[in-house]
Amino acid sequence: MKKALICIDYTNDFVAADGKLTCGEPGQQIEEAVVQITDRFILQDEYVVFAVDSHLEDDPFHPETKLFPPHNIKNTEGKELYGDLKKLHLLHKSKKNVYYMEKTRYSAFAGTDLEIKLRERDISQIHLIGVCTDICVLHTAVDAYNKGFDIVIHKHAVASFNQTGHEWALSHFQNSIGAEVVE
Repeated sequence: MKKALICIDYTNDFVAADGKLTCGEPGQQIEEAVVQITDRFILQDEYVVFAVDSHLEDDPFHPETKLFPPHNIKNTEGKELYGDLKKLHLLHKSKKNVYYMEKTRYSAFAGTDLEIKLRERDISQIHLIGVCTDICVLHTAVDAYNKGFDIVIHKHAVASFNQTGHEWALSHFQNSIGAEVVE
């Protein structure tokens, strides 16, 4: 079974202490796991996708404008990958198994070529890490389920600014979409 890792929104705005929509400490605490899992997938020549939220400044038409403060604005430091993950990406970004993609909705599948990239490579299992467990990770997982992918969630490599939502999403992954939640 071919597998891929999708690293979702692990950026400065979502993780750094001064990020515009930060998970803060919960997001920072998973950094080592996020980097280790990503590095392992890259070195094992598995397909690795960096799915990064991307917005235009003052976009009145984007639905998130009504829900959240401006975040992950194109060409800002806030949109850059956080911490050691940025270094890892810079080190490996030219490899054929590493793909950096921008997304404009919660799900990494919505309005992107992600499904095409996965199907071209005969990938049937996706592993999810990143933030926020109950928003972008959740919506990506539900879309993956609806598209027939097997899903693995790395519990120690996902976080949210809403602990109740985080716990609910972990339960939902297992009980409603049949995802495997691993330590």
